Amino acid sequence: MAITASMVKELRDTTGAGMMDAKKALTETDGDMEAAVDWLRTKGLAKAAKKSGRTAAEGLVAVAVDGGMGVAVEVNSETDFVGKNAEFQEMVAGIADVALKADDLDALLAADMGGKSVADTVTAKVATIGENMSVRRMAKLSGDQVVSYVHNAAADGMGKIGVLVATKGGDEAFAKQVAMHVAAVNPASLSEADLDPAVVEKEKQVQMDIARESGKPEQVIEKMIVGRMKKYMAEVTLVNQAFVVNPDLTVGDAAKEAGAEILGFVRLEVGEGIEKKEENFAEEVAKAAQG
Repeated sequence: MAITASMVKELRDTTGAGMMDAKKALTETDGDMEAAVDWLRTKGLAKAAKKSGRTAAEGLVAVAVDGGMGVAVEVNSETDFVGKNAEFQEMVAGIADVALKADDLDALLAADMGGKSVADTVTAKVATIGENMSVRRMAKLSGDQVVSYVHNAAADGMGKIGVLVATKGGDEAFAKQVAMHVAAVNPASLSEADLDPAVVEKEKQVQMDIARESGKPEQVIEKMIVGRMKKYMAEVTLVNQAFVVNPDLTVGDAAKEAGAEILGFVRLEVGEGIEKKEENFAEEVAKAAQG
């Protein structure tokens, strides 16, 4: 029986199992949904499925570089404690190494890692460590030279913030300084040309509305907006930001002095954009008491 994407989705929604596990379960049971659920339970994946609804917003970002190619991968866990677990760290490092040869996140999850897929490896680790985990995202970068930097390192090549910077020309020391700048300042893009036009237009509209509150004529407001948008670009684009190493220079000017061209950057921070569920401790105790 042909296994369709909708069948896989239905099984995932029912059990909370991972995509690869759900597909394998349906394949093994010839598309029988109930049998597939039992198959997942038999394989010990039900424990992982039960934990899949819990928010995994902690974990680690790992970086790996091979010549002119670099990759950053975010692997989440429920608690910061697991991020310090040597077993978890070993898995994350392995996933980063595999990611160097993967084109995207789906390819990474399906890639072989010690005899089984990355997705299956993570699922197995959920069962042994006892927390929900997920490979949330990955990003790749290439250039004549790629350097990496990890902020708040928990182990070699992994921590709370992982940065990659690709350059052409210049030396590794300068590229590393730029990577540290990116970690600290978190630019939105490399240059104005790389910014999402919708984001730029929204900011411009906000500044227009603020300026109109002053009651000044439209001609004056238009001149005000030019200055304000220039300041905005200096705040959010890497090449126009004041360089943390030498605030008298922009990053772009510092690159010229170093004989380098910054080709691109990647910055991943653990839990970025994940809405964490906050609960009152007293309420948690009350819930537990009620069963």
